Amino acid sequence: MKLRTFLTSAVAAAAALAFATPALAQNYKSEYRMSLVLGTAFPWGKGGELWANKVRERTQGRINIKLYPGVSLIQGDQTREFSALRQGVIDMAVGSTINWSPQVKPLNLFSLPFLFPDYAAVDAVTQGEVGKSIFQTLDKAGVVPLAWGENGYREISNSKRPIKSPEDLKGLKIRVVGSPLFLDTFSALGANPTQMSWADAQPAMASSAVDGQENPVSVYMAAKLYTVAQKYMTLWGYMNDPLIFVVNKDIWNSWTPADREIVKQAAIDAGKEQIAIARKGMVEADKPLLKEIASHGVTVTQLSPAERTAFAKATRPVFDKWKGQIGADLVDQAEKAIAARKP
Repeated sequence: MKLRTFLTSAVAAAAALAFATPALAQNYKSEYRMSLVLGTAFPWGKGGELWANKVRERTQGRINIKLYPGVSLIQGDQTREFSALRQGVIDMAVGSTINWSPQVKPLNLFSLPFLFPDYAAVDAVTQGEVGKSIFQTLDKAGVVPLAWGENGYREISNSKRPIKSPEDLKGLKIRVVGSPLFLDTFSALGANPTQMSWADAQPAMASSAVDGQENPVSVYMAAKLYTVAQKYMTLWGYMNDPLIFVVNKDIWNSWTPADREIVKQAAIDAGKEQIAIARKGMVEADKPLLKEIASHGVTVTQLSPAERTAFAKATRPVFDKWKGQIGADLVDQAEKAIAARKP
């Protein structure tokens, strides 16, 4: 009797499992929406594509992801992306710390002027205890953060003149993203910062409604900004813009634990590849990307340490003001990690 009971129970359990899998699969959406600011021609969008492809392959098609570049799910307003993600308008995203900083104050850490002197400093913060702390903050804010990516160091270009000192920025109309910290930084340098979405930025440069912009070199090249009068570029590395791979919490909870682990590992793998793509051409000694830019008739200015220090000094009051809003302890922790970084 005991053997018969055991066999009966085993058969029942197997049957239940067999029926549970299709039932569970029915709860999965046929397609998940991933929000991106930039498309796959840019390292940012490429990161989203890598993630989506890895997830599709590793789940044997159980999780299919469609990319929505240009933040098209929210009518191009990148500052609304985090709220839309939390509300479920967006299922997944590879998002910018800048764009999400109005809703998550600690993310302004990465926009503090001249905090990150090199890539090793960025890695020391994102891959260390500060990065873990920020992920915990994002989780409490209503999303599931999985991995880091990178848009890159934001350099400045304009149509008027080379920029070598804070005085050279005076009076220039510079397009910036919708962040109060960016407004403070460029105002402190004597520029006239103008907030607008990326979709509006290129037409504004072409029509001379703005004189310049700040973005990673990879974005400058992919968007061919040298065709819209951006003939002067200065490499000042005033801030770095990490990206974060995230999933809406309800979507995350609708997946099996095994699929969650697949999605997370796919994000980590895609993030590492995406960071390498974003830094390509800028980490080699001869910086081939800069040679390519110069070939389009662009004057590329690389600041000396003393020249960069002058910009840092001019924006230090902004740094000190925002340190309190971001969290002094978090900023101190980041500065210690940077000081202890390995080359």
